[in-house]
Amino acid sequence: MGKALQPIDMMIPGQNLESYVQAVSTIPILSAEEEQALAERLYYQGDLEAARALVMSHLRFVVHIAKSYSGYGLNQGDLIQEGNVGLMKAVKRFNPEVGVRLVSFAVHWIKAEIHEFILKNWRIVKVATTKAQRKMFFNLRSAKKSLSWLSNSEVESVASDLGVSPEVVRQMEGRMSSTDMAFDAGADDDDDSAFQAPANYLEDNRYDPAMLLENGNWEADSNRRLEEAMLALDERSRDILVKRWLNEPKATLHDLAAEYGVSAERIRQLEKNAMKKIRVAMGEEQFQ
Repeated sequence: MGKALQPIDMMIPGQNLESYVQAVSTIPILSAEEEQALAERLYYQGDLEAARALVMSHLRFVVHIAKSYSGYGLNQGDLIQEGNVGLMKAVKRFNPEVGVRLVSFAVHWIKAEIHEFILKNWRIVKVATTKAQRKMFFNLRSAKKSLSWLSNSEVESVASDLGVSPEVVRQMEGRMSSTDMAFDAGADDDDDSAFQAPANYLEDNRYDPAMLLENGNWEADSNRRLEEAMLALDERSRDILVKRWLNEPKATLHDLAAEYGVSAERIRQLEKNAMKKIRVAMGEEQFQ
């Protein structure tokens, strides 16, 4: 083609984002004929050099898309890098016989990778997990014209556009408006703000004497009832449970079948019946 391309390892956005943007802007844009020829070489011959040329010529397009997501407070270089991953996935799947330009096909893959990155990193607690919630997140984010809460009429309008109830819109808006808080106070926090850290007002009950006594009594009582329940079993059933659950290494069904001269299925039945008797004796049968 006679168009020199920069090494692909030079095209990874690092600390100097401005230099990266300038570098990708100098890569020539492919004509429709050049793109078609490269796509056919990749699709029919598996030509990796053609794939590289297709990716490189569209890096500026990824930068353009990534800039539209700058309002999420995430590193722009990270957004571009995730978008580049989407671009490479698109190039790998591009079929030159479809009759569309690569840029039209790739936009979905680029945005999908950027969306995934935003949802994973925008909050410590995920605000959207299902496909419907993700759609709601990005549509609601686009619909908000300011940092203020939506009015009732705006909520109704967004709900109507997205085909959901106003309550769902309010719920997602609440998630989006929440902020993460560090458990401990920051090193630079002064005395007036440090007290607001959760570490200073959330109660730790792990070492509360009453809780320790209650847990100790519960454990002792459970052990006592388990011992009594085990003693109430016949000798064979008790031996099977001990060897299957308490000994190390634990015996297999086939080990015990050989020892008692019965089938492994019979051992399994005896084990099941013994466990049921244990649960009944310990008063846990209502939980089964």
